[in-house]
Amino acid sequence: MNEPQIELQIELPPAELGSWHVLHTKSRQEKVVAADLAAMGIAYYLPLVRQVRYYGRRKARVAMPLFPGYVFLRGSLEQVYAADRTRRIANIISVNAQDQLDWELKNLHLALTKDAELTPFPFLKKGVRVEVRSGPFRGLQGVIEGRASANRLILQVDLLGRAVSLEIDPTLLDPI
Repeated sequence: MNEPQIELQIELPPAELGSWHVLHTKSRQEKVVAADLAAMGIAYYLPLVRQVRYYGRRKARVAMPLFPGYVFLRGSLEQVYAADRTRRIANIISVNAQDQLDWELKNLHLALTKDAELTPFPFLKKGVRVEVRSGPFRGLQGVIEGRASANRLILQVDLLGRAVSLEIDPTLLDPI
């Protein structure tokens, strides 16, 4: 399968080009959407990270979207509608906090340009129900009560009406 060639480090589009819009793409369409936007002359940002993938005995370093399923478009509503006409967009997410998203994307871009090893991490906050997806506690479900430290989560487990804490790698947790 031919994958569109996308630059690993593109510059963030300037504010003069319009507002940020988040395009939620159909499955595995991020790079194709980015190529379509580039061909239409529409400014976008697709943060990519290099990952090692194995295809049988073959080992390859590939550029993968940091946020699978999302492309950030900077432009007008007409450009958003043009992107939607590609039939590769599942949803368009409006951005009310433009300054906040701009600040977050600038920080993300800076980290990527400095070759930081970024790993996708589920957004976990207090009150979110999670399930352990692998390891000896696979299948365990609970509610995030808070973070005591970087590698310790306190999970609320209904066991005699009490809570217990569990030290577990947060990367093993998936929100449910």
